[in-house]
Amino acid sequence: MTNAPLTNEPLANAPVLVTGGTGTLGGHVLPLLRAAGREVRVLTRSARPVADGVTYVTGDLLRDEGTDAAVAGAGTVLHLAGGAKGDDVATANLVRAAQRAGVRHLVYISVIGADRLPLGYFRAKLGAEQAVADSGLPYTTLRAAQFHDLALKVAAGMAKLPLVPAPGGIRWQPVDARDVAARLVELALDEPAGHVPDLAGPTVYPMAELVRGYLKARGKSRPMLPVRVPGKVGRAYRAGDNLTLAGAETGRRTWEQFLAERVG
Repeated sequence: MTNAPLTNEPLANAPVLVTGGTGTLGGHVLPLLRAAGREVRVLTRSARPVADGVTYVTGDLLRDEGTDAAVAGAGTVLHLAGGAKGDDVATANLVRAAQRAGVRHLVYISVIGADRLPLGYFRAKLGAEQAVADSGLPYTTLRAAQFHDLALKVAAGMAKLPLVPAPGGIRWQPVDARDVAARLVELALDEPAGHVPDLAGPTVYPMAELVRGYLKARGKSRPMLPVRVPGKVGRAYRAGDNLTLAGAETGRRTWEQFLAERVG
């Protein structure tokens, strides 16, 4: 069911609500929206004063607290918030509030492989995608690869070990959060487009190469031990179910450029 908008105000003049606006991706999205001249509102669990033209509204999507107040009057909702679990529940709560408010464009960021990886995080992402698609609201969903920031965290953690595990057959195509932010803002300011092409980084790397790149940027080296990830998860990753190797859009910034900025 889609309710009529609660206002006849042109969409370009209505506020944009951003969930997850205080996270890594949100930190890149907010200034782009403001540079585009949009009024921006952020739903956050902790109270914050107005800053850089952004208004913060206190609420909690998972508990469905403050959701209606945050969505009220928003023309576009850019849903970036996510966590280790519960994304499907949080998104369903947001969708119901957006329906009541007559939101005219709901934009959701998901993850490549949401419909293929046998992990709880990916299943929750798929449930969130379905809640958006089934909402009756005009929507856009973008799946993206793992961010460079996550690849850095994983590589740095593995590099601390005296013998670094090298999972055979597991590949990532990490993408820069700034490239994802630019694409999301472009989509949010355009017409609803449904499920758009995935966005990945410009290069596919075996996991061991990501760690080697990190070690090289740090001027270090570590011996590596080939390992095999067992079970359904290992088979899915070896089959490339976490990748979109054809038909995806690609970001501009490489893993090496990211490392030079953050590590080198």
